[in-house]
Amino acid sequence: MTRLGGTELVDWNLAVSTAARITRPGPEVSRDQARAVVAELRRHAAASQEHVREFTGMRSAGPQAPVLVVDRPGWVKANVAGFRELLRPMMRKARERRAAVPGGTALAMVGSKVTGVEVGMLMSFLSSRVLGQYETFAPATPALPGAVDGGGRLLLVAPNIVHVERELDVEPHDFRLWVCLHEETHRTQFAAVPWLRDHLEGEIQAFLAEADVDPATLMERFRQAVQSLSGREERDERGTPDGEERQPPPAPAAGRTSLVDLVQTPRQREILERLTAVMSLLEGHADFVMDGVGPQVVPTVSEIREKFTRRRQTGAGRLDRALRRVLGMDAKLRQYQEGEHFVRAVVEEAGMAGFNKVWTSPNTLPTREEIAKPAAWVARVRPTSG
Repeated sequence: MTRLGGTELVDWNLAVSTAARITRPGPEVSRDQARAVVAELRRHAAASQEHVREFTGMRSAGPQAPVLVVDRPGWVKANVAGFRELLRPMMRKARERRAAVPGGTALAMVGSKVTGVEVGMLMSFLSSRVLGQYETFAPATPALPGAVDGGGRLLLVAPNIVHVERELDVEPHDFRLWVCLHEETHRTQFAAVPWLRDHLEGEIQAFLAEADVDPATLMERFRQAVQSLSGREERDERGTPDGEERQPPPAPAAGRTSLVDLVQTPRQREILERLTAVMSLLEGHADFVMDGVGPQVVPTVSEIREKFTRRRQTGAGRLDRALRRVLGMDAKLRQYQEGEHFVRAVVEEAGMAGFNKVWTSPNTLPTREEIAKPAAWVARVRPTSG
């Protein structure tokens, strides 16, 4: 846990236990079916590794990060560990500021428990929606093995994959391989580009270091945001209880539409622009590879792609939309679309070898403007046609 004058600012253990307590287990499967799904996902992940390497031409210098097939609580544990590691410098700043405030320790004692519960609620919500993820930052532990450099692991969330394949009514074996192709591309990105993890971490730490708001205040705003989601928005999902008059939601503060907006200084906006461009590249590249390899190895890829895209665009409920708005995740779909358009356009003009020059160094990563205008990146980097 991160401590503040002897008291945690965020009770991470409470966040994990809260999420475990309220998270639904997922679709019903027998013990044998569960074992079969886990085994198949591991086989598909191993097969996807060679498919992705052959299609992209990207090779890792050392062993790949491990593949962990997890349930929803397992996903929560991995991500809480990652958040705790990333936020450690920010928590240290909070400790220094609160140490000089009379009564600061007592306030932190209460706040850590409240924040822990709220974070657990949020992680529970997200844990039912993620199919897979390359978890980058949590240090390796016996319970959470990582890459040989100390971090990084590919997570495949088995119950969510089964849930979506049933919801879409697609061929399960094809869908599982299709998902693995996307996630394996992320694992390959970090394995083949050794500087990428440190670059991303450096950008995130620079973003947090530039925060001009007291970290405790940010935590309070975070709690308020999650309370809004778990209260008003969830009530709207169920409908107003009998006898209770429906009240209009409070108007948002001017210019404040997400948590990201609450912490942006001019310097942070610059960093966020770069991070958005990198994430668009990584997500778009994974979608491009998935669609490029898919027709060769996934017989029903066209049906899966059509149904999954429609789900992305129209499947979000009111609570999903509220969460995306509050956390600044509403641009996620655009990142997939714009990033894939960038990758496709560069590969068409310069070939795969030319596109792969994007991985040379942080200086060859596309800017936010170049993501929207691939020709500008080609003109700047001038990759050799391949």
